[in-house]
Amino acid sequence: MPCSIDVKNLSKSFGNICAVDDVSFSAYPSQIIALLGPNGAGKSTLMNMIAGFLSQNNGKIEIFGKNNEQYPIETKREIGFLPEGAPLYADMSVESFLRYLAELKSLAKDEVKRVMSLANIEHVAKQKIETLSKGYKRRVGFAVSILGNPPILLLDEPTDGLDPNQKEHMLGLIKDMSCEKTIIISTHLLDEAQTIANRIMIMNKGKIKVDGDLESITKQTRTNSLENAFIKLTR
Repeated sequence: MPCSIDVKNLSKSFGNICAVDDVSFSAYPSQIIALLGPNGAGKSTLMNMIAGFLSQNNGKIEIFGKNNEQYPIETKREIGFLPEGAPLYADMSVESFLRYLAELKSLAKDEVKRVMSLANIEHVAKQKIETLSKGYKRRVGFAVSILGNPPILLLDEPTDGLDPNQKEHMLGLIKDMSCEKTIIISTHLLDEAQTIANRIMIMNKGKIKVDGDLESITKQTRTNSLENAFIKLTR
């Protein structure tokens, strides 16, 4: 099966700080990869580079076989990205903001209705974004990431700020979408990773320390739980 994302020897530094250090991995359709790690591990930097928002110092990123530096527009079209603190136009209504972005992407008019329905934000469609709670703003950001139905989703803390019901809906939606997409989510919630992901990568100090399913991770780390594996690899 051809890979969706191929990362080889990827590195990124900010001054003297090495945020991502020689990272390599491949991701495939129908995978939900949970990217775990403490604050400052390099998770957001890695996702921003794959999405094309940050340039790498070294290494290579290929999206469906195309180099993201040589084909920046083509590779970005394949990716839906929900960054931490997703930028939103606060003085626009939810619907007008999504319609504006859909027009920029030359998408069909019914695409906005589709993503609002999936994100469960139809009832706040006419509200200004600045009036929304943190959870609803996060769901608007998620709706932006799925505009155009991209085959790759990069979701940085997708359930941040959501109440338990919203979180359950979001995780169920992500799981349903994985049938036809490659999805990488970063999260601090170990139970969330175990519930939704079929592959887990634990990062620390810019490096991927372990990569596999839950059973293989506990075997590799000689622990009996994801929590103990996480503690062992990140302390």
